[in-house]
Amino acid sequence: MPVIGFGTYAPETYPKRMAEEATEIAIRAGYRHIDGAYLYGNEAEVGRAIQKTIADGTIRREDLFYTGKLWSTNHAPERVRPALEKSLQDVGLDYIDLFLIHTPVEFKPGDEVFPTDENGKMIFHNTDIRDTWKALEACKDAGLVRSIGVSNFNGKQMELILNAPVLKYKPVCNQVECHIFLNQSKLLEYCKSKDIVLVGYSVLGSSRVEKWIDQNSPKVLEDPVLLDVAQKIGRSPAQVAMRYLLQRGIVVLAKSFTAERIKQNFQVFDFELSAEDMKQLDGVNKNLRYLSLDSWKESPKYPYHDEY
Repeated sequence: MPVIGFGTYAPETYPKRMAEEATEIAIRAGYRHIDGAYLYGNEAEVGRAIQKTIADGTIRREDLFYTGKLWSTNHAPERVRPALEKSLQDVGLDYIDLFLIHTPVEFKPGDEVFPTDENGKMIFHNTDIRDTWKALEACKDAGLVRSIGVSNFNGKQMELILNAPVLKYKPVCNQVECHIFLNQSKLLEYCKSKDIVLVGYSVLGSSRVEKWIDQNSPKVLEDPVLLDVAQKIGRSPAQVAMRYLLQRGIVVLAKSFTAERIKQNFQVFDFELSAEDMKQLDGVNKNLRYLSLDSWKESPKYPYHDEY
């Protein structure tokens, strides 16, 4: 898995064609890890960018690492493979490099992405996550996916899978929100102890969609300590925020729809932060989670009640 990935999520207000344009720019700039998901609603557009850059010789399929995700209405074992096949069809690939359970929280099975009752409350469901995992293992055995993992899981939820009576393949990674305000030190330590990769999203802060994010929350890229370090070493705040996570052994997903920033965010391999810089940035942690998903708290599988 390339240590820097290009994130393809965009708020609903963005035209879907922007995902295609940005993904193409990213691949041409050197990104080889593309992070997608059924939920984002743009796998077809992302796929077109991939197909275009393969067709013109910019990349070969085997050089590209594509991540897809199983949405929460598809945890029932019989829905897992059809969901994966839908992503394969949309993105135009014969196999996906990595397929993740998008979140441990499960919704009522069906085609409605966010099923709600007459009062507007989410309708949750409760498939044993180990049964979902078995169905993913079968997809790997069938050659539809190379690796399988999880996203937004806490340590206890990962243990459920790791301690399953019959475990064929353990999760290769856990993709979670991670940035200087939520540095995930305990979850990182846990994952390293199990030889599981931690992948960070929202590493530059969130896209601040009003529906999900507290608009009064501080912005990562405006943090004074981050700005001081960036100014001192002559780098952008985004480059420093990413480098901080990379040096801790975290795979970083960066997201932008601006060509200049897409290219700039990839230029993080030719400098290092000093031990003093790293210590300063460690001190910025506030355990601040942008994506707390409060409307999901009634689910028995809500992951953020636990510390990690």
